[in-house]
Amino acid sequence: MYTSPIRLLFFIICFSCLTINANTYADLPKVRVGVLKYGTVNWEIAVIKHYQLDKKYNFNLQVMPLSNKNASAVALQSKAVDIILSDWLWVNRQRFNDKNYTLVPTSIASGGLYVAGDSTAKSLNDLTQTKIGVAGGSVDKNWLLLQSYAQKKYQLNIKDSAEMVFATPPLLNRLMERDAVDAAINFWHYNARLSANGFKLLVSVPEMLAELGITNKVPLLGWVFEQAWAIEHKQKLTSFLQASKEAQQLLLYCDDEWQRIRPLIKAENDKVFLALKNEYRIRLLDKFGPEEIKASKQIFSVLAEQGGRNLVGKATILAEGTFWKTNKVNPSFDKKIADDLIGHQITCPLK
Repeated sequence: MYTSPIRLLFFIICFSCLTINANTYADLPKVRVGVLKYGTVNWEIAVIKHYQLDKKYNFNLQVMPLSNKNASAVALQSKAVDIILSDWLWVNRQRFNDKNYTLVPTSIASGGLYVAGDSTAKSLNDLTQTKIGVAGGSVDKNWLLLQSYAQKKYQLNIKDSAEMVFATPPLLNRLMERDAVDAAINFWHYNARLSANGFKLLVSVPEMLAELGITNKVPLLGWVFEQAWAIEHKQKLTSFLQASKEAQQLLLYCDDEWQRIRPLIKAENDKVFLALKNEYRIRLLDKFGPEEIKASKQIFSVLAEQGGRNLVGKATILAEGTFWKTNKVNPSFDKKIADDLIGHQITCPLK
């Protein structure tokens, strides 16, 4: 079949552009991030990749799927990845073992104790001689907070007054649905499913914190990396944090984005989908500064008292350097994301 010289030249130019574009992307500085294979952080990663936010900020995001939290820690410690998502208590514990990891926070402590929608319980006093399910084990942070809250508000030792049932997050939800436990503390995305299915919060984490004298939002999870790596690769780190922040803001403000990533979310129905979207947005850290660091120091004291060395290791305080300080990227959200949304040509009104 005859192809005109002009058309042939057009195809050659297009192919060359694609090749140059691909090579340019491959040649960008690599940032290796380890994420749990089925973790909710993949929603954010998917946004970064879809809009090539890594390329926008001049780096090439390399994602390593990992099986569990321990695998994430091993990957970081062995330098198989540069960054993982973890909590600052783990970072603080490592710093007392002379391992200078540090963290940029991205989300806040949330959740609480859930009961059935038709439960007659009005407070923890109504849960004596019942079964309380806990995901995450005996040093789960919300479980430790609940114990401190019960002691402070009701002078109640909840471990003695109720039977504890420790279970994996999906199993715990099934136990709740079968009325095999009377109340449960679970991970946030399983809590969202309980809420969508008619279960209700008996006491929330913010209520627990307020009773314990902690009135500011407490950061929980964040991007974790080695301090020496951050100093050596400041620009790569800054670029990654900028891309992460923009992806979070797209998910915060843009309902269209949630429809696009819905297959990743694996919501059982529309109610669960909406609950997961709303809870994700609520958990995003909207600012981080001296007040949030103060709240973190306060909650460290509470958790260290309840969880002991099994939770905090050798740590006695919140160590200096646990939170990475940078003037270039602040995890706070701002309305300037509107300009980027327009640049992406997405129909996405800000709320």
